[in-house]
Amino acid sequence: MIISVASGKGGTGKTTVATNLAMAVGEGVMLLDCDVEEPNAHLFLKPQIEHRETAYVPVPEIDELKCTYCRKCVDICRFKAIAIAGDTVLTFPELCHGCGGCIAVCPENAITEKGRELGVLEKGARGVVEFAHGKLRIGEAMAPPLINKVRAFTNSHRMTIVDAPPGTSCPVIAAIKHTDFVLMVTEPTPFGLHDLKLAVEAAKILGIRHGLIINRADMGNDDVRHYARAENIPILLEIPFQRSIAEMYARGELLVESTPEWKEAFIELAMKIENLAA
Repeated sequence: MIISVASGKGGTGKTTVATNLAMAVGEGVMLLDCDVEEPNAHLFLKPQIEHRETAYVPVPEIDELKCTYCRKCVDICRFKAIAIAGDTVLTFPELCHGCGGCIAVCPENAITEKGRELGVLEKGARGVVEFAHGKLRIGEAMAPPLINKVRAFTNSHRMTIVDAPPGTSCPVIAAIKHTDFVLMVTEPTPFGLHDLKLAVEAAKILGIRHGLIINRADMGNDDVRHYARAENIPILLEIPFQRSIAEMYARGELLVESTPEWKEAFIELAMKIENLAA
């Protein structure tokens, strides 16, 4: 089973939920931090990193001695990573998504691939919980190719928890697609409700079942609850706005390791998700 933890905006407690859920379930769990632009799950899980590698995306390299300037490579590239100006072929590696379409359509076999560095992949474990994340190279504009490489660590024999980036843009879609359930984390504020609606619509488009966690639940108003009832979205857990919880977060501690009641709550959360996904 693959559970993605998402939110329409940053700062709602998404990583707090993902890490605590992983540690509460424990054995047989893999946590993938797909927020490659700003990964922070490792600050709470504190895994022992056992493997590190540089990640690359293939980009085209043109042999102009073979090229006949037929423009087939230009026509197939939706992202305009190849252009022809007169008798010169221009490539823009930063725009390339590494699909390989240009190579497939080139009749002269004039295109080969070279690697462009995306960032770093790291894999390790905290006890029985496996962990992997990606760190996007500074200056790199495209997160989805690196997110896909993190998602490739998914183990079919383990429950996988995906900590997705915030928002509803391309990196989020890359992280949550092909998952069994999306756990939405929000807060009861006007901003939280606005961005929650966007995230829910994305999950609906992808056809993924979803439920809701309300963090800092005793602040703000009840508009998020009214929306959840109107849309028939189950509220699976409410986390109160408490100083003790904020202090544990600031120290990089997990609720489920400090408070037995919270461990029970997150185990129950996992059971609810399994039932809803089934």
